[in-house]
Amino acid sequence: MEMFGIPFGVTKWEEVVTTVHPGETGQAVWRTQYFGDIRTRTVEYSAGYLADHWCTKGHILYCLEGELRTELEDGRTFLLKPGMSYQVADHAEPHRSSTTTGAKLFIVD
Repeated sequence: MEMFGIPFGVTKWEEVVTTVHPGETGQAVWRTQYFGDIRTRTVEYSAGYLADHWCTKGHILYCLEGELRTELEDGRTFLLKPGMSYQVADHAEPHRSSTTTGAKLFIVD
């Protein structure tokens, strides 16, 4: 991947407007910035969150706080803790997230 047309900048994430995305249970609060075609986000999942869909979008996801359970459609599951990440390509393996305790993530897609 090459990145073009993005001048140097600093993001104060606490100043980025939030959007709320309900899950099957719980909710996700996003702070989103776009840099060309690249979307970056901080996402905070509430305790008890379960995604309401299987996602096919590719991501690089880094766990900042809490614990995130990621389930693949084939039944495999992974538990991310602070300092761990995962990466998946577009349309590679449908996945969905959940958390019992809540989690805060940084995501690039």
